[in-house]
Amino acid sequence: MNTVQAINDFASRVRESISSVFFGKIDVINMLITAFLARGHILLEDVPGTGKTILARAFANTLDLSFARIQCTPDLLPADILGVSIWRQKDERFVYRRGPLVNQFVLVDEINRATPRTQSALLEAMSEGQISIDGKRLALPEPFFVLATENPVEFEGTFPLPEAQKDRFLLSLKVGYPDTRSEALMLEQQRRITHPVNDIKPVASAQEILPLQEAVTQIYVDPAVQDYLLALVNATRQETALRTGISPRGALALYRCAQARAGLYGRDYVVPQDIKDMALPVFRQRLFLSPESLVRGLSADRIVESILDLVPIPMSIHAPA
Repeated sequence: MNTVQAINDFASRVRESISSVFFGKIDVINMLITAFLARGHILLEDVPGTGKTILARAFANTLDLSFARIQCTPDLLPADILGVSIWRQKDERFVYRRGPLVNQFVLVDEINRATPRTQSALLEAMSEGQISIDGKRLALPEPFFVLATENPVEFEGTFPLPEAQKDRFLLSLKVGYPDTRSEALMLEQQRRITHPVNDIKPVASAQEILPLQEAVTQIYVDPAVQDYLLALVNATRQETALRTGISPRGALALYRCAQARAGLYGRDYVVPQDIKDMALPVFRQRLFLSPESLVRGLSADRIVESILDLVPIPMSIHAPA
């Protein structure tokens, strides 16, 4: 089995496992797998009760990763998530006791309820894969994946994420409500004491994940497809309805996601549709509307969709030899 087939097989196994407890949201599951293969992190913005925590637990169980859940509150301190050094009388030395952030899969629930001081403690971990404790750097376990949730409809007692923090997330997703059939399946499945997510067995190991993530970086991107990506990025920078356009980091995020998306569907090359499919979740949290746009009731999603409609798609590309 070649590397692209291995990526496709991995994605199929993970998708099937998660969809056994998280119904009617295959697109969301695919986005989750895409971000994971691209070595990025996800921000889930949606109302409570739509299954964000179940999605995270199902993904962690499916991959047999060490899992921790951090429930953010205004009194949560950086040491509560990073860990602390405790004096051990018997050994006459300080011993580090790790915090929940030192795990392979971390769910940060309601991140906007944590103070900016605690939110900033996530920055180094998310961007560099390490934390600093007592002046020493500690590498985080690999693979390392953060899934943070945010409630967009409740603002009392919350601290909006700064722009730099949101840019650390590869994708911003909205789960949405399930359709009627999926919600009926959920009601039937949970006629029991324990949640079905506890029944999920690993279908992949951490050892096979790192080679797949490396293989994603080698997926071919034709110059015409790359030009299309850059045209979309430049269009955001020229858009008068926005205060700022997509940064080079955002362009790189779209590039990586398109590569992972291609591997997800068993291709060793990126097509323009990969770029188009990933543009909205990559751009959404990186765009900041002008005051005039806010008054007019525009949204980042609407502006991205208009840009996608206006920028021409390349008619032909060359697959790798």
